[in-house]
Amino acid sequence: MDAPTQSVPRSVTVLLIDDQAIIGEAVRRMLAGEEGITFHFSSSGLSALDTAATLQPTVILQDLVMPDVDGLELVRRFRADERFRDVPIVVLSSKEEPAIKAEAFQLGANDYIVKLPDRLELLARVRHHSRGYIALLERNEAFRALEASRQVLANDLASAARYVRSLLPPPQQVGPIAIDWRFVPSADLGGDAFGFHAIDDDHVAFYLLDVCGHGVGAALLSVSALSAIRSGALPQADFHNPGTVLAALNRAFPMERQNDMFFTIWYGVHRASTQTLRWAGGGHPAALLVPPGAGAEPILLESEGPLIGAVEGLEFAQGEVTVPTGSRLFLYSDGAFEICRPDGSMWAFSEFLATLTKNPSPGGVAIDTLLTRIRELSGREDFVDDFSMLELLFG
Repeated sequence: MDAPTQSVPRSVTVLLIDDQAIIGEAVRRMLAGEEGITFHFSSSGLSALDTAATLQPTVILQDLVMPDVDGLELVRRFRADERFRDVPIVVLSSKEEPAIKAEAFQLGANDYIVKLPDRLELLARVRHHSRGYIALLERNEAFRALEASRQVLANDLASAARYVRSLLPPPQQVGPIAIDWRFVPSADLGGDAFGFHAIDDDHVAFYLLDVCGHGVGAALLSVSALSAIRSGALPQADFHNPGTVLAALNRAFPMERQNDMFFTIWYGVHRASTQTLRWAGGGHPAALLVPPGAGAEPILLESEGPLIGAVEGLEFAQGEVTVPTGSRLFLYSDGAFEICRPDGSMWAFSEFLATLTKNPSPGGVAIDTLLTRIRELSGREDFVDDFSMLELLFG
């Protein structure tokens, strides 16, 4: 159990516990007039813990021989109480006794003084122990503030992740295409987002983007870009032609107006009447097309264009491929394959492709198989980067 929260004192507070009033007066005089030091005296060992709880001393001076309680037992009681686990205890003895000194230290005392010491020595020890204790409290307070800040950030990231997920369309049939997906945000929330929609009766668009960096800022940029594509609010973009869409995004989201953030994207359009797929990419991992049939070779639809927002005035080339009925297409972010094993080695991209293509069964099973494999490889349930993947089955 953690110790109760202790406010950081602004000055040195000394509590002397000794049954002899003359010792109390002598110590009071030694410390009198010293700036920043408050002195308190208690002659009762039995009520010492209650007194200390009220005064919250920065150092306790404690006699070892008292009529109402054994001094070593009192040290043990202080250390057994969470409130005083770290408060410095300086035991006072009438003589130097190595065995008693060793036992006092074993029970948790911080120092041992044969009373009464020279004034300068006592003052130095009081300040030294108090300074260390106050520094400990300040450190603990800073850790608590940091943890509170981290919790606020974690809550913000969790809210942002829920918001991003709320914008993603549900898995569904869009025209002749059955579309499934998985989105697993990282603890720091990356900038992944994706979507799909029918442009008209003959064309379906699908896209996945990944903003550089992590956090709420990256998520907001990804949501803004996603909204621009969905709404069609991109001047000079022909949404049937992927290259023009990427060029329009590059004009709309220059990194100097986005806190120096850029993003990658893969954007494709399927035309049902001709069974063709046009695509263009900006710095994004290649999509994977898996034709039907046991002997068919998977095809990487490379993303050869530059990053979105990095350089003004760029054009984006587009490719075209025939998509036979029964083909599968996988869109994904780099968080799906850039996996670090516990030994520091990286998962080979070829193994990632093999995992996806060996079990391309309906209902998103290939994605789930991949997720299971990633967790096995990394040895952890959470993800360093967002995991995003679309799986499209062409009917």
